[in-house]
Amino acid sequence: MAVNLADLSLPQLEGLKTQLDQEIEFLTSSIGQLKVVQTKYVEAKDSLNVLNKNNKGKELLVPLTSSMYVPGTLHDVEHVLVDVGTGYYVEKNVEDSKGFFKRKIDFLTKQIEKIQPALQEKHAMKQAVIEVMNVKIQQLQQSQQSSVGTTKA
Repeated sequence: MAVNLADLSLPQLEGLKTQLDQEIEFLTSSIGQLKVVQTKYVEAKDSLNVLNKNNKGKELLVPLTSSMYVPGTLHDVEHVLVDVGTGYYVEKNVEDSKGFFKRKIDFLTKQIEKIQPALQEKHAMKQAVIEVMNVKIQQLQQSQQSSVGTTKA
């Protein structure tokens, strides 16, 4: 059911604008969160390039927290433990891990691409509401000025 924006009152338009603002904020936040997760998967996939036979036995720093590390030695360059979600880890070889991360990245890219048009549509709707509000405000101001002009005469 389509509603003509010109038929709505100013308070109704203000309410619609507020609702659109909230939806835009939610969609923008969702895209941001998806991009953060996507970046983590890209970094994880890229870090797998370090695992090659040339680096076997090399020393490295193992993170205990985001700001604390301990020295370690790289023994196995062919297998990694991959966090597959909800606290589950699966041992995979490097190539399978790269495939896993690629699938996750592709999935997130598709989700972002699905949300983008909805976000653009909400922005366009908000702009249309603002334009109608401005027209109504101008009409209201003109009618007030003309009523003030007629009362003075």
